[in-house]
Amino acid sequence: MPKNNAPLVSVIVPTRNSEDFLGACLNSIQKQLYENIEIIVVDRDSSDATKDIAGKYTTHVYNHGPERSAQRNYGAKMASGKYVAIIDSDMELAEGVIGESVSVIESSPGVKGVVIPEESFGEGFWAQCKKLERSFYVGVDWMEAARFFAREDYLKVGGYNESMVSGEDWDLSNRIKKLGSLGRVQSYIFHNEGKISLLKTLKKKAYYAGRINQYVDANQDSTSTGSEVGKVFKRFGLYFSRPTRLFRNPLVGLGMLFMKVGEFGAGLFGLLKLIRAGG
Repeated sequence: MPKNNAPLVSVIVPTRNSEDFLGACLNSIQKQLYENIEIIVVDRDSSDATKDIAGKYTTHVYNHGPERSAQRNYGAKMASGKYVAIIDSDMELAEGVIGESVSVIESSPGVKGVVIPEESFGEGFWAQCKKLERSFYVGVDWMEAARFFAREDYLKVGGYNESMVSGEDWDLSNRIKKLGSLGRVQSYIFHNEGKISLLKTLKKKAYYAGRINQYVDANQDSTSTGSEVGKVFKRFGLYFSRPTRLFRNPLVGLGMLFMKVGEFGAGLFGLLKLIRAGG
């Protein structure tokens, strides 16, 4: 699509010591078939070469915090595009992602957000398990969240809730859906998991679960702590509903289940700490 006829899309990438992944991320944005794109990088006090790498791809490099939701919202405020795409620094885009997203939202006025499916990749056994896990979520409405919006709508609903460190993607999609529906594209985001440490993953899940009350409190009309816990069982039902995929490689399938049991156990530990602290 020629630049002079295409609406500008601002692709916003929050960063924090992202030198290992950022070059591949920004290169994939630069190589989009859709041409009219501005890249906005919002860093948070990186101590590595993140800002230097970002500067090779865009002049729009800022510093803002304290967390990624605030970074994303700051990027949207600084953006000039009609549309905004929110991409993490460890993600790489298939070349049709932005063009397809524009097409979906421009051709259907009722669509206010676009879901882009994700596929994981990385090094080692646990990365294989994560890739398998994420494959079950493609096309599942209650597991996917939108990443592409009209900037006007994004700002209208207030962007990401900056008090949240857990569930903020679903929270934004819930608020966007009050304006209209969500569409989806076929092209993928490829999420670079790197080399996964199971222990770090479990600690992260406990941390996020201990802060899930922020999401629950903001979404009382659509969720509760009980229903969030219920999603644990829904996920396992999802896995076992496709046994051929789950056990195509039995070792990876069993590893994925072991990882998820560990994550949910860590999440339960985080919830119990939250309850003891009085929510």
